[in-house]
Amino acid sequence: MSMREALKSRRSYYNIKKELPVAEEEVIRLVEDATELVPDAFNMKSSRVVIVMGEKQDQLWGKIYDLFGGKVPKEKIDGFRAGAGTLLYFYDASVVKGLQERFPAYADNFTVWANQASAMLQISVWAGLRELGVGASLQHYNPVIDGLVRELCGVPENYVLVAQMPFGGIVSEPAPKEKEDITKRVKVVRD
Repeated sequence: MSMREALKSRRSYYNIKKELPVAEEEVIRLVEDATELVPDAFNMKSSRVVIVMGEKQDQLWGKIYDLFGGKVPKEKIDGFRAGAGTLLYFYDASVVKGLQERFPAYADNFTVWANQASAMLQISVWAGLRELGVGASLQHYNPVIDGLVRELCGVPENYVLVAQMPFGGIVSEPAPKEKEDITKRVKVVRD
């Protein structure tokens, strides 16, 4: 599958299960490869990923539900918990701070660039998971869950949580996407 085909196939899968169509090691290898290969400004290598699986997967989403005190529908959280795992995306604030100190003229941009690198990593992994036949969705329960994630996963204080990506075997396909008039979002300028 080409990158374009993987992006076309990439969807938000909410109906996932623990059983994967590939070995867990293939998912781990994909995340490791993407984390190493996705570029970032000044080659800062600020992106971090924690892969939560097994019993910790169930604990994570159970504690997230509890933390929100029922304000998030249980069925939604149970859908994420039903997956094989969750990828927690971070950037390392100590790396960002170090570059801000070394290159003060660009100091305001390093946090922006760290978030951009994380976004590139997220879409690369998301498309790669789809290529493996694995479904995923991107969630943003941070900053509410930051402390819980630190405690449950042993994450250092300097890691800034950016997003969560529950993943698993695909139970059912989402409804087809509506085709948009892309010319409203893409402008071509020529001589």
